[in-house]
Parts: sequence; C-alpha cells; structure tokens
Amino acid sequence: MTRVEFQRLARMRLRDARVLLRNGNDEGAYYLIGLAVECALKSAIARKTRRHDFPLDPKIVSQTIWVHNLNKLLVASGLEQDLNAAVANNPVLKANWALVKDWTNESRYLLTGLSADGLYRAVTGRNGVLTWLRQHW
Repeated sequence: MTRVEFQRLARMRLRDARVLLRNGNDEGAYYLIGLAVECALKSAIARKTRRHDFPLDPKIVSQTIWVHNLNKLLVASGLEQDLNAAVANNPVLKANWALVKDWTNESRYLLTGLSADGLYRAVTGRNGVLTWLRQHW
C-alpha cells in the first residue's frame, strides 16, 4: 500500500466512525477511530520508504510496523521526538495523545465501556492527534 492509500483509509475510517457515532454505535465507532490513527501512522511510515510504499513483506522490515499498537507505530514512524516536543508545548494535545495511545485493535471485541465521543474529539479536534499527524504524513 502507498502513503496516499493509507491517508485515504484514515479519512474513510473516520467518516465511518462519525456515522456510527451519530447512530449510537459507540463500540464500532471507537474501533474505527483508532484504526484511522493507525492508518495515519502507517502513512507516516510509508513516507520514509522508497516511493512512499508501505513495505509489503514483514520479513524484509522490522516487525514493529506490522502491528496494531499505536505507540510502536509512532516510534517506527520516527515521529516520537516530534510528538514529545509538540506535547511539551501543548497540554491539550498531550491529554489527547494520552487517551488515544491506549487504543487497541482488540477493542473490536469489547461490548461495552468504550467512550467513542471522547476518543473522536481527541483525534479530530483542533489539538487532535490526527490533526497533528496530518502535518507529518
């Protein structure tokens, strides 16, 4: 997949999540919001590779990019220091990342207890995580 395809997927998953939120499906929305952030981070990783392609073969590259862990993907993207600098000057972004970083792919199996509204705001707001990532993908 290419960088642009991951960007498109991030936007699509966020739109899907918005529809689910409007219709009271917090669990599905929560999962898709996190997936949108994952796609944005993978776009940032692809930006560093040859012709902006995401490496297809996990045997060729470190297993750290073939995960659904936002913290590991942040490190693999090379944006960890940039984010640390940004959150040092922006307490709202810091709080948003603190909420978003705990998203897990396993959330798709949870039946209750997910705050999709809060996650959506943490991702999309003026100081949102995806808002920040768009500057780097």
